[in-house]
Amino acid sequence: MIRWFVSAWLPLVILFTAASIASMLGYVLLSIAGDILPLAKVISKITLVLLLLSIFPLKKYLQLSWTDMGFAPRTQFFKQFGQGLALGLLTLLPVLVALYALDVHVWDDTRHWTSGKIAEKVGLGLFFALLIAVGEEALFRGLLLGGLQRSMSIIAAVTISSLYYAALHFLKSKSHVAYSDLTPSSGLRLMAEAFANWLNPAILSALLALFLVGLFLAILRSRLPQSLGLCIGCHAAWVWQIKVSRDLFNVNLQADALFLVNTYYDGVVGPLVTSWLGLALAVFLLWSMRLDQDGPDG
Repeated sequence: MIRWFVSAWLPLVILFTAASIASMLGYVLLSIAGDILPLAKVISKITLVLLLLSIFPLKKYLQLSWTDMGFAPRTQFFKQFGQGLALGLLTLLPVLVALYALDVHVWDDTRHWTSGKIAEKVGLGLFFALLIAVGEEALFRGLLLGGLQRSMSIIAAVTISSLYYAALHFLKSKSHVAYSDLTPSSGLRLMAEAFANWLNPAILSALLALFLVGLFLAILRSRLPQSLGLCIGCHAAWVWQIKVSRDLFNVNLQADALFLVNTYYDGVVGPLVTSWLGLALAVFLLWSMRLDQDGPDG
């Protein structure tokens, strides 16, 4: 029981430590480089980098191999990645089409779009989506899920890793500290505000949607051996579509169906994503359980 408790709370301790270090490094960086970025953004980026770098020492400490973290051999990995991209398109594109049909998302006609500009947005969106997907999947469905499975049931590991995944997206501060007002404690104040944001009721519907996203990916990872490539492809496709959609469309705050999205977060995730992905997850679980019952010769 003690081991379970320590394993469940250790990721929060690591996150808090990384954010604390980032808060201090952010002040030092801006003191040297000048007023290049808002302090909150610098802290957020440094925290993410520290978490990604922590994968290597923690992987060694937990004695996890790349296979244990879900990485398949190269050929199989890239095959999974392609399948994941298709799965991501299949599971999110209907949501985006529905939001457009319901007038929740409207074409941004305030900007002059050309085929070249659209292609640029699509290409850049895919590039950043790949970076995000590789980092987050290695961290959450690779290291965290793999580590938690060592000390608790798979159901508990999937649930806890998905909760951390969802919560990390709301570790944000929206306060702006003027460069002239920066002090060594400015970053710590912003960090405290970021953690307090977890208590903001405005995030609830988006938090639930992202928790379902985490569950979907974690269950894929746990039900299919060495399937991190599938998770990375699916995650990348989701992020890609959201980035392109946000570039090309605006959220219509007067839409009757606005309740289907969370406008505090990104105007895409929300109750509709929760419902649709919950249905997709139920179908996948029924399919995989049917395969288990039929067996290899079924």
